Parts: sequence; structure tokens; C-alpha cells
Amino acid sequence: MVDNQNLLAEQRRAFILDEVRRRGGVRVNELTRTLMVSDMTVRRDLDTLARQGSLEKVHGGAVPVAEASTHEPGFEVKSSLEPSAKEDIARAAARLAAPGSAIALSGGTTTFALARQLLEVPDLTVVTNSVRVADVFHGAQRGAAGDGGQGRRPATVVLTGGVRTPSDSLVGPVADAAIASLHFDVLFLGVHGISREAGLSTPNLAEAETNRRLVGAARRVVVVADHTKWGTVGLSSFATLAQIDTLVTDGGLSAPARAEIREELPGLVVAGGPEGVADGPDPDRA
Repeated sequence: MVDNQNLLAEQRRAFILDEVRRRGGVRVNELTRTLMVSDMTVRRDLDTLARQGSLEKVHGGAVPVAEASTHEPGFEVKSSLEPSAKEDIARAAARLAAPGSAIALSGGTTTFALARQLLEVPDLTVVTNSVRVADVFHGAQRGAAGDGGQGRRPATVVLTGGVRTPSDSLVGPVADAAIASLHFDVLFLGVHGISREAGLSTPNLAEAETNRRLVGAARRVVVVADHTKWGTVGLSSFATLAQIDTLVTDGGLSAPARAEIREELPGLVVAGGPEGVADGPDPDRA
């Protein structure tokens, strides 16, 4: 039973969503007892989550949204999901990028948010297969040229070639060949889904292969993923949890999910406060 009788609405809904994903469904009467709130409060929470497309209401409860494992939303759609969580994650993850290091950023809306934070880290070399991420750094370069060179020196950016996906990532043989000869200090990796059983997964087969190359070229792998990605499984797995050094996520991740992740990963960072909260060893200090 949940101890706190005064959970905020967002915390209640995160708990409900995690229960739906973990158990495959929930009933209203179970949630009222567990959360110690009224039937009406639970139904309002389910209505809100259903409008967001996070679950499907059924008689007496809710079940997961029946989404094909091959479904891949476009960049604009993804950008509208969990925007504040992604900004929190981006701020926390940016602290893991050391000045002067060589880093890689995969495609995704969370890595896009991270790219904006990384503009403050000096002397980076950035390899990315994301058109949107590259645009962030190229925009900063144009701004630096416009201020007469008095601002911070912008990062050196390498954009792989490849075939563009709905999420504006470049994938396929051209991207894979470009990555094959490179080595990164840190890879910041966005994901479609992450679970204990399937590891990291994506609906796009070509993107799965490109992500495998990125993971293989990195000394450290930092996954940036909001709490809704936990329990989601795409068509193709491309990495196991054992290949991840750190997961940076947000405070919406439930306590049971955090416990599972701590059993699998050396580092878990739950973002949300001004400095974030580290729930595991810092890989730099291990």
C-alpha cells in the first residue's frame, strides 16, 4: 500500500501507469485501496492518462494501449510527450559530459533537449546521427560567428550520413560505416523503449543496427529516457541492460522500477531537483 495519502496528481498517475505496464492492467477498486483516494479521483486520473494516450480505459479499470511494436511516432509527436521531464533529464545528463571530451548523441527528443544543455560545455567533439541535434550545434556556431568570436567556442560536430527516419535520425549502411571507425568517451543514447527482458529497443530495424554501432564505439553508455519508456518494447532489441553504464531518468519512475534498475545497472540518476538525485554510483568515481 502506498504510504503517502497526499500524493500529488502527477505522482499518482505515474504510479498508475507503471502498474498498468507492469501488470497488464489495473482495476479502479484496487487503485482506490492502494492509493487511499476516492473512486472519483482514480477515475479522473484514468481519464487524464487516457486523453494523453498513455493507457486505454476499460470497464472497471484500464489496460495498456494496444500499440504495434513497429509503430514509430514522428519527432513533433514525441516532442509533445513529457517535455518537462526531458528538460530535467537533459540538465542532469549534461553534467556527465566532461569539457574537451568526444561524445556521441543518438537521435531522439531527449537527446535534442540534451544538445541545448551541452552548448555550455566547452571544447566538445560531438558525433551524431540526429539532424535535429546537429542543427542545435550549427545554430550555436552561427551565433558565435555573429558575435565576432567573443562567445564560447562552439563544439566540433560530425553528422553521419544515412537514411532519415520519422524521428529525424540518420540510419543505415552509410551511418553505420561512418560510426565504425570512431571511438567516443561517452554515448548519450535516447531510446524508444527499455525493459528488463528486452533491454533497449526500437521499432526501426535500421535504427537498431545503427544504435548497435554507437554502443559498440563508446567507452561509456549513458541512456537518457523518461519514465514512460520503462516497460516499453519495440520491434528490435539492440543492447542489453548490461551494456549500459548509467540511466538518467525523471522522478516519475516508480519505486518498484527503480529497484529493478538498481539490480541491473551500475548507475541510476533520477533528475528533477536543481542537482538531480543519484541513485547509484557515479561511473566517473567507480
